[in-house]
Amino acid sequence: MTQIRIHGRGGQGVVTAAELIAITAFNDGKVAQAFPSFGVERTGAPIESFVRISDQAIRTREHVYKPDVLIIQDATLLDSVNVAKGCGQNTKVIINSAKNKNQIKLNLPKENIFVIDATKIALEVIGRNLVNTVILGAFAKKTELVSLESLKKAVKQKFGSKGSEIVDKNIKAVTQAYNS
Repeated sequence: MTQIRIHGRGGQGVVTAAELIAITAFNDGKVAQAFPSFGVERTGAPIESFVRISDQAIRTREHVYKPDVLIIQDATLLDSVNVAKGCGQNTKVIINSAKNKNQIKLNLPKENIFVIDATKIALEVIGRNLVNTVILGAFAKKTELVSLESLKKAVKQKFGSKGSEIVDKNIKAVTQAYNS
C-alpha cells in the first residue's frame, strides 16, 4: 500500500486533488481511498488530505502519519507547518515552487524532492492559480503510481459537469506538468 499526504491551504483544491488521485488509481484498476482532515478552517488556513493506493482492500481509515509521497501545493507552508512530519528517507516530495530543489528547506534527501512551478502552469493554461490538477501531472510522472491517461480520464469524470473548456484546460495543464 502506498500512502500519500497532501498539504495546502483552504480553497486550493487539496481535497479535490486527493479525490482525483483516488479516481485515477481506480481507473488504473487499483483500490484507493481519499479523505480530508480539516475542521473549522477557512480559506487560506493550512489543511491536509490523504490518499491510499493498493492492489488489495484497504482496511485502515486513520490519517497518513508516515507518507510514501508528500505533495505540497503551497510552498509558504514550509515556514509555518511541519509538512515533513513522519516522512522517511525514501519519501518522495512533490512541491509547487518557483525555487529549485536546493533552495527548498526540507530535511529530506534532495534526490527525492521534485519541484514544479505549478502556479506558473496554472496561470498560463487555466488562467487561475489553481494548482491541484497541475501538480498531479508531476505526481503521475515522478511516482509512476498512476498513468497519465487515467489521470486525464479522472479530470473528465470530476470536472465534466463544469464544461468542456474547464476540462480541456485542466487536461492541458496536467499534460504540460507531466512532460516538464
